[in-house]
Amino acid sequence: MPPNERRYVLTLGCPDRTGIVARIASFLAERGGWIIEAGYHTDPDTGWFFTRQEVRADSLPFGVDELRERFAEVADQLDERTEWHVSDTGRRRRVVILVSKEGHCLHDLLGRVGSGELDVDLRAVIGNHPHLGPITEAHGIPFHHVPFPSSKDPQGKQDAFARIGELVEAQDPDAIVLARFMQVLPPELCRAWQGRALNIHHSFLPSFAGARPYHQAYQRGVKLVGATCHYVTADLDAGPIIEQDVTRVDHTDSVPDMVRKGRDIEKIVLARGLRAHVEDRVLVHDQRTVIF
Repeated sequence: MPPNERRYVLTLGCPDRTGIVARIASFLAERGGWIIEAGYHTDPDTGWFFTRQEVRADSLPFGVDELRERFAEVADQLDERTEWHVSDTGRRRRVVILVSKEGHCLHDLLGRVGSGELDVDLRAVIGNHPHLGPITEAHGIPFHHVPFPSSKDPQGKQDAFARIGELVEAQDPDAIVLARFMQVLPPELCRAWQGRALNIHHSFLPSFAGARPYHQAYQRGVKLVGATCHYVTADLDAGPIIEQDVTRVDHTDSVPDMVRKGRDIEKIVLARGLRAHVEDRVLVHDQRTVIF
């Protein structure tokens, strides 16, 4: 089967009980649905069941809208608390990236998008500094500079966030990526972008919070540096975790060495997290994630 063949992706979470898998499989099989990938998980602590299934679009006699309409009856029969979603790989996911001055994550994502490795529709990059405008525009992506005032001007900062909100929503994105944006989103944007906004940061938290975390880690002689990609919530750096990774450091590494290794991990983890999100591989229940 060609790797880019169009598929419908069904994700579902509900209280676990006997017969869920059989009911979903029967619904698809009775309509000719050809399941080409399926994952299942039951959380013993919450008693919830999760699944992600890919179906060949050309195996069904109707389109994605009718699939959603028909499957709604199945979901209601499983449990009134069922959470489910059906997406179509024939529609490329729209992405907006927010940046500041540090460009390592943006450079990496631009390269992956430009090479086709990350097949998304990158609609815009928005920066609170102009530094990353030239590289963005060199890739043919619109760049918007929204300057932020000093911390002594709270109204000006509020206006800047309002402008960013307008620019983002104009693209109706499936993902808003904070690629080292270095600004704390206000609660109203956290609510508006819930489940769509992804952030990346070093994984020293909560041990080395605040300024110069790599310097703090160096002084303590840490042996691992890492990064965390998570969904943005109003609780700072406490959203559901999508992806993490680490790399080793030792006594021969200087602070710049640790920063370089940390940035390498940040790039990889952010790309993995974004890919999982746009491929509907992340299911969130309460504050925990299931990654298929």
